[in-house]
Amino acid sequence: MQGNGNTRLRITVLFGGRSSEHEVSIMSATNVVGALDPAKYDVLPVFITREGRWLLSEFSDGSLATPEDGTELVLPAGGRGRALGLLPDGDVAELPRIDILFPVLHGVYGEDGTVQGFAATVGVPLVGCGVPGSATAMDKDIAKRLIAEAGLPTARSMTVHPHMVPDFAEVERTLGLPVFVKPACGGSSVGVSKVMSEENFAAAVEEGFRHGGKLLAEEFVEGREIEFAVLEMPDGALVVSRPGEIAPSGVHGFYSYDAKYVDQDGAALMVPAELPDGVEAMMRETAAKTFRALGCDGMARIDFFLRPDGRFVVNEVNTIPGFTDISMYSKAMAVSGIGYAEILDRLVEHGLARDSAANRTNSSLGKES
Repeated sequence: MQGNGNTRLRITVLFGGRSSEHEVSIMSATNVVGALDPAKYDVLPVFITREGRWLLSEFSDGSLATPEDGTELVLPAGGRGRALGLLPDGDVAELPRIDILFPVLHGVYGEDGTVQGFAATVGVPLVGCGVPGSATAMDKDIAKRLIAEAGLPTARSMTVHPHMVPDFAEVERTLGLPVFVKPACGGSSVGVSKVMSEENFAAAVEEGFRHGGKLLAEEFVEGREIEFAVLEMPDGALVVSRPGEIAPSGVHGFYSYDAKYVDQDGAALMVPAELPDGVEAMMRETAAKTFRALGCDGMARIDFFLRPDGRFVVNEVNTIPGFTDISMYSKAMAVSGIGYAEILDRLVEHGLARDSAANRTNSSLGKES
Protein backbone atom coordinates (compact mmCIF):
# COMPACT_ATOMS: atom_id res chain seq x y z
CA MET A 1 0.00 0.00 0.00
CA GLN A 2 0.99 3.63 -0.33
CA GLY A 3 1.52 4.68 3.24
CA ASN A 4 -1.82 5.36 4.91
CA GLY A 5 -0.95 3.30 7.97
CA ASN A 6 -3.50 0.59 7.18
CA THR A 7 -3.73 -2.35 4.82
CA ARG A 8 -6.37 -0.86 2.56
CA LEU A 9 -5.78 1.31 -0.48
CA ARG A 10 -7.27 4.77 -0.09
CA ILE A 11 -9.12 5.44 -3.31
CA THR A 12 -10.85 8.73 -4.10
CA VAL A 13 -13.83 8.38 -6.44
CA LEU A 14 -14.62 11.59 -8.29
CA PHE A 15 -18.17 12.03 -9.55
CA GLY A 16 -20.68 14.66 -10.63
CA GLY A 17 -18.71 17.24 -12.59
CA ARG A 18 -19.33 20.30 -14.72
CA SER A 19 -20.55 18.61 -17.90
CA SER A 20 -24.08 18.00 -19.13
CA GLU A 21 -23.57 14.35 -18.10
CA HIS A 22 -23.49 15.29 -14.41
CA GLU A 23 -26.46 13.09 -13.48
CA VAL A 24 -25.14 10.12 -15.45
CA SER A 25 -21.88 10.37 -13.52
CA ILE A 26 -23.75 10.14 -10.22
CA MET A 27 -25.49 6.97 -11.39
CA SER A 28 -22.24 5.40 -12.59
CA ALA A 29 -20.31 6.33 -9.44
CA THR A 30 -23.03 4.90 -7.21
CA ASN A 31 -22.47 1.53 -8.85
CA VAL A 32 -18.68 1.83 -8.67
CA VAL A 33 -18.54 2.81 -4.99
CA GLY A 34 -21.01 0.08 -4.10
CA ALA A 35 -18.88 -2.54 -5.85
CA LEU A 36 -15.44 -1.58 -4.47
CA ASP A 37 -14.46 -4.21 -1.92
CA PRO A 38 -14.30 -2.54 1.54
CA ALA A 39 -11.78 -5.17 2.62
CA LYS A 40 -9.37 -3.88 -0.04
CA TYR A 41 -10.28 -0.21 -0.39
CA ASP A 42 -10.85 2.74 1.89
CA VAL A 43 -13.15 4.74 -0.39
CA LEU A 44 -13.42 8.52 -0.22
CA PRO A 45 -16.18 9.76 -2.56
CA VAL A 46 -15.76 13.35 -3.74
CA PHE A 47 -18.66 15.17 -5.36
CA ILE A 48 -17.72 17.73 -8.00
CA THR A 49 -20.45 20.36 -8.21
CA ARG A 50 -21.65 21.88 -11.46
CA GLU A 51 -19.52 24.91 -10.54
CA GLY A 52 -16.42 22.73 -10.11
CA ARG A 53 -16.04 22.55 -6.31
CA TRP A 54 -14.66 19.26 -4.96
CA LEU A 55 -16.73 18.45 -1.86
CA LEU A 56 -16.27 15.48 0.44
CA SER A 57 -19.21 13.10 0.09
CA GLU A 58 -20.30 9.86 1.71
CA PHE A 59 -21.94 6.62 0.63
CA SER A 60 -24.84 5.44 2.74
CA ASP A 61 -27.75 3.06 2.13
CA GLY A 62 -26.74 2.61 -1.48
CA SER A 63 -26.66 6.32 -2.30
CA LEU A 64 -23.97 8.96 -2.72
CA ALA A 65 -24.42 12.32 -1.03
CA THR A 66 -24.39 15.33 -3.35
CA PRO A 67 -23.76 18.23 -0.94
CA GLU A 68 -24.16 21.87 -1.88
CA ASP A 69 -21.52 22.95 0.63
CA GLY A 70 -19.05 21.44 3.07
CA THR A 71 -15.39 20.48 3.23
CA GLU A 72 -13.53 20.93 -0.06
CA LEU A 73 -10.75 18.56 -1.09
CA VAL A 74 -7.45 20.23 -1.96
CA LEU A 75 -4.55 18.31 -3.53
CA PRO A 76 -1.27 20.28 -3.53
CA ALA A 77 0.78 20.18 -6.73
CA GLY A 78 3.52 17.56 -6.45
CA GLY A 79 2.08 16.36 -3.15
CA ARG A 80 2.07 12.70 -4.22
CA GLY A 81 -1.25 12.05 -2.50
CA ARG A 82 -1.16 14.63 0.26
CA ALA A 83 -4.73 15.76 0.88
CA LEU A 84 -6.06 18.84 2.63
CA GLY A 85 -9.61 19.71 3.65
CA LEU A 86 -10.73 23.30 3.28
CA LEU A 87 -13.40 23.68 5.95
CA PRO A 88 -16.45 25.95 5.52
CA ASP A 89 -15.05 28.38 8.12
CA GLY A 90 -11.81 28.74 6.13
CA ASP A 91 -9.63 26.54 8.33
CA VAL A 92 -7.52 23.83 6.70
CA ALA A 93 -7.29 20.26 8.01
CA GLU A 94 -4.84 17.54 7.04
CA LEU A 95 -6.63 14.51 5.57
CA PRO A 96 -5.34 10.94 5.13
CA ARG A 97 -3.14 10.58 2.05
CA ILE A 98 -4.75 9.45 -1.19
CA ASP A 99 -3.30 6.43 -2.99
CA ILE A 100 -5.18 6.69 -6.28
CA LEU A 101 -7.88 8.78 -8.00
CA PHE A 102 -10.79 7.06 -9.73
CA PRO A 103 -12.61 9.56 -11.97
CA VAL A 104 -16.15 8.41 -12.77
CA LEU A 105 -16.81 11.57 -14.75
CA HIS A 106 -18.47 11.68 -18.15
CA GLY A 107 -17.93 14.42 -20.69
CA VAL A 108 -15.87 17.61 -20.55
CA TYR A 109 -13.88 18.55 -17.44
CA GLY A 110 -13.54 14.88 -16.52
CA GLU A 111 -13.26 12.53 -19.49
CA ASP A 112 -11.35 14.89 -21.78
CA GLY A 113 -7.86 14.82 -20.27
CA THR A 114 -8.33 17.71 -17.83
CA VAL A 115 -8.69 15.66 -14.65
CA GLN A 116 -6.12 13.21 -15.99
CA GLY A 117 -3.63 16.05 -16.41
CA PHE A 118 -4.46 17.34 -12.95
CA ALA A 119 -3.70 13.93 -11.46
CA ALA A 120 -0.31 13.95 -13.17
CA THR A 121 0.38 17.47 -11.88
CA VAL A 122 -0.37 16.62 -8.25
CA GLY A 123 1.46 13.30 -8.60
CA VAL A 124 -1.38 10.92 -7.77
CA PRO A 125 -1.96 7.65 -9.65
CA LEU A 126 -5.10 7.55 -11.77
CA VAL A 127 -7.58 4.85 -12.74
CA GLY A 128 -8.44 4.61 -16.43
CA CYS A 129 -7.26 6.30 -19.59
CA GLY A 130 -4.48 8.87 -19.34
CA VAL A 131 -4.18 12.33 -20.88
CA PRO A 132 -3.52 11.61 -24.60
CA GLY A 133 -6.23 9.00 -25.14
CA SER A 134 -8.77 10.88 -23.05
CA ALA A 135 -8.26 14.09 -25.02
CA THR A 136 -8.28 12.55 -28.49
CA ALA A 137 -11.24 10.24 -27.88
CA MET A 138 -13.31 13.03 -26.34
CA ASP A 139 -13.10 15.17 -29.47
CA LYS A 140 -14.98 13.10 -32.06
CA ASP A 141 -13.64 15.28 -34.87
CA ILE A 142 -10.01 14.59 -33.94
CA ALA A 143 -10.78 10.95 -33.12
CA LYS A 144 -12.29 10.33 -36.55
CA ARG A 145 -9.27 11.90 -38.23
CA LEU A 146 -6.89 9.63 -36.27
CA ILE A 147 -9.02 6.56 -36.95
CA ALA A 148 -9.03 7.32 -40.68
CA GLU A 149 -5.28 8.03 -40.63
CA ALA A 150 -4.77 4.56 -39.14
CA GLY A 151 -6.60 3.08 -42.11
CA LEU A 152 -9.64 2.06 -40.09
CA PRO A 153 -13.24 2.52 -41.27
CA THR A 154 -15.35 5.38 -39.95
CA ALA A 155 -18.54 7.13 -41.10
CA ARG A 156 -18.38 10.20 -43.33
CA SER A 157 -18.85 13.49 -41.50
CA MET A 158 -18.53 17.26 -41.69
CA THR A 159 -17.19 19.51 -38.94
CA VAL A 160 -19.47 22.39 -37.96
CA HIS A 161 -18.13 25.54 -36.26
CA PRO A 162 -20.29 28.41 -34.94
CA HIS A 163 -19.32 30.79 -37.74
CA MET A 164 -18.79 28.09 -40.40
CA VAL A 165 -22.11 26.24 -40.57
CA PRO A 166 -22.47 24.55 -43.96
CA ASP A 167 -25.61 25.01 -46.02
CA PHE A 168 -28.15 22.25 -45.60
CA ALA A 169 -27.92 21.56 -49.34
CA GLU A 170 -24.18 20.91 -48.98
CA VAL A 171 -24.76 18.60 -46.02
CA GLU A 172 -27.43 16.66 -47.89
CA ARG A 173 -25.27 16.44 -51.02
CA THR A 174 -22.21 15.24 -49.08
CA LEU A 175 -23.76 12.97 -46.48
CA GLY A 176 -27.26 12.16 -47.68
CA LEU A 177 -30.30 11.97 -45.41
CA PRO A 178 -30.92 11.45 -42.63
CA VAL A 179 -27.88 12.85 -40.84
CA PHE A 180 -27.02 13.05 -37.18
CA VAL A 181 -25.84 16.31 -35.65
CA LYS A 182 -23.91 15.92 -32.40
CA PRO A 183 -21.51 17.89 -30.18
CA ALA A 184 -17.93 16.95 -31.06
CA CYS A 185 -17.03 16.82 -27.37
CA GLY A 186 -19.93 15.16 -25.65
CA GLY A 187 -21.38 11.83 -24.68
CA SER A 188 -24.44 9.92 -23.47
CA SER A 189 -26.20 11.19 -26.63
CA VAL A 190 -26.68 14.61 -25.00
CA GLY A 191 -27.42 17.20 -27.68
CA VAL A 192 -27.67 14.62 -30.49
CA SER A 193 -30.37 15.11 -33.13
CA LYS A 194 -31.53 13.08 -36.10
CA VAL A 195 -32.07 15.40 -39.06
CA MET A 196 -34.54 14.70 -41.86
CA SER A 197 -35.08 18.19 -43.31
CA GLU A 198 -33.64 21.69 -43.58
CA GLU A 199 -35.89 22.85 -40.73
CA ASN A 200 -34.67 19.96 -38.57
CA PHE A 201 -31.07 20.87 -39.41
CA ALA A 202 -31.32 24.44 -38.14
CA ALA A 203 -32.92 23.29 -34.89
CA ALA A 204 -30.36 20.48 -34.48
CA VAL A 205 -27.43 22.89 -34.93
CA GLU A 206 -28.93 25.26 -32.39
CA GLU A 207 -29.45 22.42 -29.90
CA GLY A 208 -25.96 21.04 -30.51
CA PHE A 209 -24.26 24.37 -29.82
CA ARG A 210 -26.06 24.50 -26.46
CA HIS A 211 -23.79 21.62 -25.44
CA GLY A 212 -20.49 22.44 -27.14
CA GLY A 213 -18.55 24.79 -29.38
CA LYS A 214 -17.95 22.34 -32.24
CA LEU A 215 -20.35 19.91 -33.89
CA LEU A 216 -20.24 16.99 -36.27
CA ALA A 217 -22.78 16.33 -38.98
CA GLU A 218 -22.47 12.61 -39.63
CA GLU A 219 -23.97 10.32 -42.23
CA PHE A 220 -26.64 7.84 -41.20
CA VAL A 221 -25.27 4.30 -41.29
CA GLU A 222 -27.92 1.64 -41.78
CA GLY A 223 -26.97 -1.22 -39.53
CA ARG A 224 -26.68 -2.72 -36.07
CA GLU A 225 -25.07 -0.93 -33.11
CA ILE A 226 -22.27 -3.17 -31.83
CA GLU A 227 -20.00 -2.34 -28.88
CA PHE A 228 -16.83 -3.85 -27.43
CA ALA A 229 -15.31 -3.25 -24.01
CA VAL A 230 -11.51 -2.94 -23.93
CA LEU A 231 -9.53 -3.42 -20.71
CA GLU A 232 -5.76 -3.02 -20.50
CA MET A 233 -3.92 -5.24 -18.06
CA PRO A 234 -1.05 -3.90 -15.90
CA ASP A 235 1.45 -5.51 -18.29
CA GLY A 236 -0.08 -3.70 -21.28
CA ALA A 237 -1.95 -6.65 -22.76
CA LEU A 238 -5.43 -5.85 -24.05
CA VAL A 239 -8.59 -7.78 -23.28
CA VAL A 240 -11.28 -7.12 -25.88
CA SER A 241 -14.68 -8.38 -24.81
CA ARG A 242 -17.30 -10.32 -26.69
CA PRO A 243 -19.61 -7.99 -28.62
CA GLY A 244 -22.74 -6.43 -27.26
CA GLU A 245 -25.61 -5.13 -29.36
CA ILE A 246 -27.98 -2.24 -28.70
CA ALA A 247 -31.40 -2.28 -30.28
CA PRO A 248 -33.21 0.99 -29.46
CA SER A 249 -36.97 0.75 -29.23
CA GLY A 250 -39.04 2.25 -32.02
CA VAL A 251 -40.21 4.96 -29.64
CA HIS A 252 -36.74 6.55 -29.49
CA GLY A 253 -35.50 5.91 -33.03
CA PHE A 254 -31.85 5.93 -31.94
CA TYR A 255 -29.90 5.34 -28.73
CA SER A 256 -30.79 8.67 -27.13
CA TYR A 257 -30.15 9.91 -23.59
CA ASP A 258 -33.64 8.81 -22.51
CA ALA A 259 -33.18 5.38 -24.07
CA LYS A 260 -29.88 4.95 -22.21
CA TYR A 261 -30.71 6.23 -18.75
CA VAL A 262 -34.39 7.06 -18.27
CA ASP A 263 -36.55 4.50 -20.04
CA GLN A 264 -35.91 0.98 -18.72
CA ASP A 265 -37.44 -0.32 -21.97
CA GLY A 266 -35.69 2.25 -24.15
CA ALA A 267 -33.35 -0.29 -25.71
CA ALA A 268 -32.60 -3.98 -25.65
CA LEU A 269 -29.00 -4.95 -24.81
CA MET A 270 -28.03 -8.31 -26.27
CA VAL A 271 -24.81 -9.72 -24.86
CA PRO A 272 -23.11 -11.47 -26.51
CA ALA A 273 -24.37 -10.33 -29.87
CA GLU A 274 -24.69 -12.92 -32.61
CA LEU A 275 -22.49 -11.90 -35.52
CA PRO A 276 -21.75 -13.56 -38.87
CA ASP A 277 -18.80 -15.95 -39.07
CA GLY A 278 -15.50 -14.12 -39.02
CA VAL A 279 -17.02 -10.69 -38.39
CA GLU A 280 -16.58 -10.75 -34.61
CA ALA A 281 -12.85 -11.49 -34.91
CA MET A 282 -12.36 -8.65 -37.41
CA MET A 283 -14.30 -6.20 -35.25
CA ARG A 284 -12.40 -7.18 -32.11
CA GLU A 285 -9.11 -6.63 -33.94
CA THR A 286 -10.34 -3.25 -35.18
CA ALA A 287 -11.42 -2.32 -31.65
CA ALA A 288 -7.88 -3.00 -30.38
CA LYS A 289 -6.32 -1.03 -33.25
CA THR A 290 -8.68 1.89 -32.62
CA PHE A 291 -7.78 1.86 -28.92
CA ARG A 292 -4.09 2.13 -29.83
CA ALA A 293 -4.59 4.64 -32.66
CA LEU A 294 -6.16 7.14 -30.26
CA GLY A 295 -3.42 6.64 -27.65
CA CYS A 296 -5.79 5.08 -25.13
CA ASP A 297 -4.74 3.04 -22.13
CA GLY A 298 -6.56 1.59 -19.15
CA MET A 299 -10.04 1.15 -20.59
CA ALA A 300 -12.47 2.26 -23.26
CA ARG A 301 -15.61 1.17 -25.03
CA ILE A 302 -15.39 1.03 -28.82
CA ASP A 303 -18.68 1.49 -30.66
CA PHE A 304 -19.40 0.31 -34.20
CA PHE A 305 -22.12 0.22 -36.82
CA LEU A 306 -22.37 -3.13 -38.61
CA ARG A 307 -24.00 -2.91 -42.05
CA PRO A 308 -26.22 -5.71 -43.41
CA ASP A 309 -23.50 -6.68 -45.92
CA GLY A 310 -20.99 -7.35 -43.12
CA ARG A 311 -18.99 -4.14 -43.53
CA PHE A 312 -18.59 -2.01 -40.42
CA VAL A 313 -17.43 1.43 -39.31
CA VAL A 314 -16.08 2.70 -35.99
CA ASN A 315 -18.63 5.09 -34.52
CA GLU A 316 -16.88 6.49 -31.44
CA VAL A 317 -14.70 5.72 -28.43
CA ASN A 318 -15.68 6.32 -24.80
CA THR A 319 -12.79 6.31 -22.32
CA ILE A 320 -15.04 6.49 -19.23
CA PRO A 321 -18.02 4.47 -20.41
CA GLY A 322 -21.22 4.29 -18.43
CA PHE A 323 -20.90 2.12 -15.32
CA THR A 324 -24.56 1.88 -14.35
CA ASP A 325 -26.23 -1.47 -13.85
CA ILE A 326 -27.74 -1.23 -17.34
CA SER A 327 -24.52 -0.17 -19.10
CA MET A 328 -22.82 -2.19 -21.80
CA TYR A 329 -19.20 -2.14 -20.60
CA SER A 330 -19.69 -4.33 -17.54
CA LYS A 331 -22.18 -6.62 -19.32
CA ALA A 332 -19.77 -7.27 -22.20
CA MET A 333 -16.88 -7.96 -19.82
CA ALA A 334 -19.05 -10.27 -17.71
CA VAL A 335 -19.81 -12.58 -20.64
CA SER A 336 -16.08 -12.50 -21.41
CA GLY A 337 -15.25 -13.87 -17.97
CA ILE A 338 -14.44 -10.67 -16.05
CA GLY A 339 -16.98 -9.61 -13.43
CA TYR A 340 -17.72 -6.08 -12.24
CA ALA A 341 -15.56 -6.21 -9.10
CA GLU A 342 -12.67 -7.72 -11.03
CA ILE A 343 -12.86 -4.92 -13.61
CA LEU A 344 -12.41 -2.38 -10.83
CA ASP A 345 -9.51 -4.34 -9.30
CA ARG A 346 -7.75 -4.58 -12.67
CA LEU A 347 -8.22 -0.87 -13.34
CA VAL A 348 -6.72 0.04 -9.98
CA GLU A 349 -3.77 -2.31 -10.57
CA HIS A 350 -3.25 -0.79 -14.01
CA GLY A 351 -3.26 2.75 -12.63
CA LEU A 352 -0.70 1.92 -9.96
CA ALA A 353 1.52 0.07 -12.44
CA ARG A 354 1.42 2.98 -14.90
CA ASP A 355 2.38 5.41 -12.13
CA SER A 356 5.28 3.20 -11.04
CA ALA A 357 6.54 2.93 -14.62
CA ALA A 358 6.33 6.72 -15.05
CA ASN A 359 8.26 7.26 -11.82
CA ARG A 360 10.99 4.85 -12.97
CA THR A 361 11.25 6.67 -16.29
CA ASN A 362 11.45 10.08 -14.61
CA SER A 363 14.07 8.77 -12.18
CA SER A 364 16.19 7.45 -15.04
CA LEU A 365 15.92 10.73 -16.94
CA GLY A 366 16.92 12.61 -13.81
CA LYS A 367 20.05 10.50 -13.42
CA GLU A 368 21.00 10.98 -17.08
CA SER A 369 20.73 14.76 -16.80
